Amino acid sequence: MKLNNPKLSIIDFLEEKTALYNSAAFVESDPISIPHLFSKKEDIEIAGFIAATIAWGQRITILKNARSLVELMDDSPHQFITGFQNADLKRFKNFVHRTFNGIDCIYFFRALKNIYNKHGGLEKVFLSGLRAEDTDLKSSIIHARNIFFELPHQKRSEKHFSNPAAGSAAKRINMFLRWMVRKDKSGVDFGIWKSISPALLCCPLDVHSGRVARKLGLLSRKQNDWKAAAELTSMLRTFDPDDPVKYDIALFGLGVFEKF
Repeated sequence: MKLNNPKLSIIDFLEEKTALYNSAAFVESDPISIPHLFSKKEDIEIAGFIAATIAWGQRITILKNARSLVELMDDSPHQFITGFQNADLKRFKNFVHRTFNGIDCIYFFRALKNIYNKHGGLEKVFLSGLRAEDTDLKSSIIHARNIFFELPHQKRSEKHFSNPAAGSAAKRINMFLRWMVRKDKSGVDFGIWKSISPALLCCPLDVHSGRVARKLGLLSRKQNDWKAAAELTSMLRTFDPDDPVKYDIALFGLGVFEKF
């Protein structure tokens, strides 16, 4: 592993790259740009959840398809989700993003309607799964997932909401939680969920961030699973215990834009 400047420590290097990528310029080409279209809390949550759900594959395609879903919700995600009738869902029947198809999309909307109309919304669902002794959001994610799939659904839709209980790194849901929970002056992440501490976030782990983390000596586990995400986050907490996941943008930027 070679840093651009050999005099930099790893933490200094990460701070430098975080400052570079954690900026307004990052938003435009990232799925987080979809919830940034809105100002209402519930619109941000729902648009963010949908964008994060389909955030794999080519970034241009992710943004195109996420924007299409928002437009089909009449550019008013919360109003649509809480008030749609069965007939309103026909427009999503032919939606496809890789393996996420119309069947999955329609169930996800039904699940979100159930969460907002009967469980108080996404923030309350994740918060209600958090225990006093928890050091991360694993139990919170598992609890939220269980509520999400409490309605009748096809088994195929379950793969689109990853399950840490089965060992998944749950990259996309951890990314969504980062968007909602952490906040700083850069304005990239929203920080609209005040009830959950950024210290509990788990670093979103994918091929890019995993490769960079291993090159930097931050991660030894070879699989990109929940144990690896927890190991990486534990190391990042030694740099910033209150906001460890701020370094996610640096790891991702290094992997995608610099091919580090």
